[in-house]
Amino acid sequence: MGGSFKDLVVWQRAVQMSLAIYELTAEFPAPERFGLTNQLRRASVSVASNIAEGYGRSTKGEYVQFLGHARGSNGEVQTQLVIAEGLKFGSAQALRVAGNLADEVGRMLVVMMNKLKR
Repeated sequence: MGGSFKDLVVWQRAVQMSLAIYELTAEFPAPERFGLTNQLRRASVSVASNIAEGYGRSTKGEYVQFLGHARGSNGEVQTQLVIAEGLKFGSAQALRVAGNLADEVGRMLVVMMNKLKR
C-alpha cells in the first residue's frame, strides 16, 4: 500500500470522533472520571489506532483483522454513548456530534472490510 494511514478518510473521521469524545466527556460528572469517561476515551482512541496499526501490517488479512478490532471498539463507543445519553451526561449537541461520527466510522469500516475481503 502506498501513502500513509493518515490519508485514509476513515482514520481522519475516527480521529475527529475521538476528539469529539474527549470534548463530550469533559462535561461528564467528576465521579465518572475512572468509569464511563475513561472507557469512552480509550475505546475511541482504539478505533483510530487499530486502523493505523492494520494499515502498517504486512498482509491484507492482518489489515482486515485490525479493521475488525476497530469496528469492535467503535461498537463499544456507540454503546457507551447510548448509556451516557440515558444518564444525561454531556450536552445533547455533543452527544449528537460524537454519535454521528461513530455511525459514519462504523459504516466506513464495513465498506473497507468488504472491499479488502474481495
